[in-house]
Amino acid sequence: MQRRLLHIALITATLLLSMLASCQKEERFASDMAELEFSCDTMAFDTVFTQMGTTTRQFKVYNRGDEAVRLSEVTLAGGYQSRFRLNVDGDTGMVARNVDIAAGDSIFVFVRANIKPNLATEPFLIEDAVQFKTEGAVHRLPLTAYGRNAVYHVPTDTLHTSDGTPLIDPTFGKPYAYSVIDCENWRHDLPHVVIGYAVVDSRNTLHLQAGDELYFHNDAVLWVYDSATLDVHGTAEQPVLFTSVRHDGRYDKLPGQWGYVWLSLGSKDNVIDHAVIENGYVGILADSCANTNPTLRISNTQIRNHTHVGLMGQTARIEGDNLLVTNCGSAVAVLQYGGDYSFSHCTFANYWRYETRKLPAVIITNYLDYNDTRYLYPMRAELTDCIVYGSRDSGELLVDLDDRIDASATVTHSIVRGGEWDEDPRFVEPAEGDFHLEEDSPAQGIGYQYDDVEQ
Repeated sequence: MQRRLLHIALITATLLLSMLASCQKEERFASDMAELEFSCDTMAFDTVFTQMGTTTRQFKVYNRGDEAVRLSEVTLAGGYQSRFRLNVDGDTGMVARNVDIAAGDSIFVFVRANIKPNLATEPFLIEDAVQFKTEGAVHRLPLTAYGRNAVYHVPTDTLHTSDGTPLIDPTFGKPYAYSVIDCENWRHDLPHVVIGYAVVDSRNTLHLQAGDELYFHNDAVLWVYDSATLDVHGTAEQPVLFTSVRHDGRYDKLPGQWGYVWLSLGSKDNVIDHAVIENGYVGILADSCANTNPTLRISNTQIRNHTHVGLMGQTARIEGDNLLVTNCGSAVAVLQYGGDYSFSHCTFANYWRYETRKLPAVIITNYLDYNDTRYLYPMRAELTDCIVYGSRDSGELLVDLDDRIDASATVTHSIVRGGEWDEDPRFVEPAEGDFHLEEDSPAQGIGYQYDDVEQ
């Protein structure tokens, strides 16, 4: 009896499953691409340095229709020879098959580019397309990238103490991994990519000319060493560029992507004219000079979008003329531990927008407090025909001098927020980096004088 009941139960269950299967609606797939849309018309990459590859970018494929769409194949039109690579909704193969997009749903497609070196000295265009196939149609989304060959400065050694222990950079918490620049054979026809510390060695001079471009990797530093010199002579049409390797999307103006230009203790006779220094941790760090000449003469230069400080002098001698130093996380200029500083027709403006800024735009001090001891240094600082302004209500200039040693700071014919002449200079769009003056600005004739061919 039990055996018969079990047999009946099995038959009943089989019948029920069969009925459920026959009642389940068979999914229907649209036979064409009419309802597919893409989040962009072309996936365009910013300049890609050969050998380095790009960050991964993404776009979405939308199915706006009432029926599911089956993509029988998603691949690159260029096949295995393509310089692009795909990830289709998690599938990292060169060809993704039978990818279903439900009605009203979407999928992600991720793309990266990796371009082989060649002999070109100018940017060259790489093109391909992502190819989507269904039963009834093929759709292509174009891919473009500009490739650039470059000279790479890659670390070949690491600084050690006498007992062999690696020295650690306190700023970035990494060893000082460095390469030494061959200054005599510097190529001006290609951009330079710096990884780690690229060192201008003692008694060498690095000459940079109009159109030279230096691109820095994470935490990378241009280190002008003891008795070495940096000599930069760009033009208004072609300023020398110091910037980050990444410029795609939000990275174009993102600070903190590399380290700084370091004019270290004992470097001498440094000159920077017509340059743009952007998107690092510190723009320029200038230490004490090896002789009585200025550590740095800098003119017609923009320093912008740095996480910490734009221009930092430490017991240095700096002469600055026609500078635009803007939008940094701490201050745009810090002149500390004394020194000798003279600035004319400079704009120091801070409208930092990433988080709350506590410090004024310009800080001038002549002492160092260390282990309960105050060390004093002579200081002379002059600002003439300058603008010191920003978004800090409580003022944008801090002068804190210990007068037990010879120290002075003079501000002449300059607009200073919180100072004697406190008047809005009326920048066009300071939060977005446009520091042109409006026509009715009270600052006409002072501060940074734009040459509109500069970028």
